[in-house]
Amino acid sequence: MPNSEELKLETIRLDWAAEGVAVATLDRPARMNAMTMGMFTELEELAWHLGNLDAARVLILTGAGKAFCAGYDLADAAELPGLSPMGMLARQEQAARALSAVRAIRIPVIAALNGAVAGGGLALALAADIRIASPAAKFNAAFVRIGLSAGDLGTSWLLPRLIGPALAAEIAYTGRFVEATEAERIGLVNQVVPAQDLLAEAVAMARLICANSPAGVQLSKRALQANMEVSSYAAALELENRGQALLTRGEDLPEALDAFRAKRPPVFTGR
Repeated sequence: MPNSEELKLETIRLDWAAEGVAVATLDRPARMNAMTMGMFTELEELAWHLGNLDAARVLILTGAGKAFCAGYDLADAAELPGLSPMGMLARQEQAARALSAVRAIRIPVIAALNGAVAGGGLALALAADIRIASPAAKFNAAFVRIGLSAGDLGTSWLLPRLIGPALAAEIAYTGRFVEATEAERIGLVNQVVPAQDLLAEAVAMARLICANSPAGVQLSKRALQANMEVSSYAAALELENRGQALLTRGEDLPEALDAFRAKRPPVFTGR
């Protein structure tokens, strides 16, 4: 396994569950893994670290204790009204930059949601590519409950694209809780699994991803994300064409064809 000791984190624990499978655990269980400015800094550092680590193939995000993430730690929010507009903007941009870095990491991100997923925690879960939940997971866009907007940390962009604009509006305006079973039904999570199996299921899915071409998976992620933002079918095809042309120049496609002819599993390198 890669050595994670070079990355010094206080609010996140980084482990390796299998070859290529990193597990980042939000590690403030006494505060339901609520976010602080320090955690935002460390999320960005984590994304940069894993994004530059060739051995990393999949990232699993989860929470220590009974929660995934309860959002911004209100114990740290008392000083916010006293900040200047530009001071508050700087903090907001730091938080947004952290979640953007997690979403943009070149490898797939699986969120293993073990409990409360609220406010900024919901935004972090939405930044993942895949979400698996335990029955204890509860979701809410808590922003309106504390006098803020659901237009925060990417939620207003990602949530409607995931579950549709009308349902996203209902959840955002009411601040109501979405239980795990409803979250699965509406497509907020990919699946709900027993609590004791949550991490194992996430690792199993990560292993399935790791069995494929690293470059193919990474360019698939780029295409899926970029084509959420383009405005036409033609633009989507143009992006896809470039990705496929690039991948045919690497080693994994010839290896896959050789393996198919030889009736053996392929050995992918991503080169």
